[in-house]
Amino acid sequence: MNNPIVFILVLTVITSVGGLALGGLLATLLRRESPKTASLLLSFTAGLMLCIISFDMVPDAVSAAPSLVLTPACLIGGFLVTLLLNVWIDKNAHHSDHAHPHACACGHHDLHTAGVILAAAVALHNMPIGMTIGSTVASHGISYASAMAAVTIGLHNIPEGMSIAIPFLHDGSRAASAIAVSAVSGLPTILGALIGYFIGTAAPTALSVVLSLAAGAMLYAVFFELLPEAYRQWRSIWSILFTVVGFALGLLLLLSHAH
Repeated sequence: MNNPIVFILVLTVITSVGGLALGGLLATLLRRESPKTASLLLSFTAGLMLCIISFDMVPDAVSAAPSLVLTPACLIGGFLVTLLLNVWIDKNAHHSDHAHPHACACGHHDLHTAGVILAAAVALHNMPIGMTIGSTVASHGISYASAMAAVTIGLHNIPEGMSIAIPFLHDGSRAASAIAVSAVSGLPTILGALIGYFIGTAAPTALSVVLSLAAGAMLYAVFFELLPEAYRQWRSIWSILFTVVGFALGLLLLLSHAH
């Protein structure tokens, strides 16, 4: 495979759309999430993402940046943009809840609405996350590092796919419909990846900006989504240990490829 565009499309379809669909499939098989399993998976993924940010994305962004302040500034910018996007999503979800004040909290209608809102939130969230894949391909080309970054996104998407599918399943929807909604939520990742690639290949400075913005978006996902949710699912030292294991494994994979 020598075409980077095809490479990006294949990566994003498999890891993002496929990861969310796999999460939906697991939800249909289990019918409910195992808190311990979900916590360990989220913690492991958080550690892996932190490693890629620290030892792959940020160093590449710094090396391509024309000034010392560009990478930190864009990293904070990517974090804040993702934060504001999620605040906006949460605010709209809150207004949606108040729009039906007399609805039963455990009714099918509310479960279906919750599933739709969550799917939309994941879809919007996946746009900046998808830039990670595109910017990594722009930096490394068709390589092991690019594939590894995409696989990390795929792991991150499995529990999200489960969380989308579960409300639909409890609402009485068919398993195929719940899996389809989970998978469709990953489509914006493809657009984000293509945007990240085309901007990143325009110039070294643009590559630095895109990598830094994507790293900031990933930091938000780690510290505001993955780790808090892992702790909520299971308050155990094992969750912390799995974060360290994920970080160490990511470092081992990067170092083994470098040598």
